[in-house]
Amino acid sequence: MLTHVVLMRFVDPRDAPKAKELLEGMRGKVEQIRDLTVWLDVVGSPVSYHLCMITRHESLDELRGYQGHPAHLEVAGWLHPRLEARAVVDHVP
Repeated sequence: MLTHVVLMRFVDPRDAPKAKELLEGMRGKVEQIRDLTVWLDVVGSPVSYHLCMITRHESLDELRGYQGHPAHLEVAGWLHPRLEARAVVDHVP
């Protein structure tokens, strides 16, 4: 199992709830996602990211399939121009 962790900081933090909604909307549409969880930051410190998403995939090939899936590409197209920063960690638990 491969775990994909993404942290997002938005230019406008008010975009985070919409991003959460769009990301959670991939559940059931992208067959390569085995599990998907999205959280919004509640502290708002100067070093905080606004959103954390964790997806789980059976393999690196599944992660790549998810990343190229049309539903993911559509969400990413909405997200990318709104992001100030993004950090990613992919690991095997």
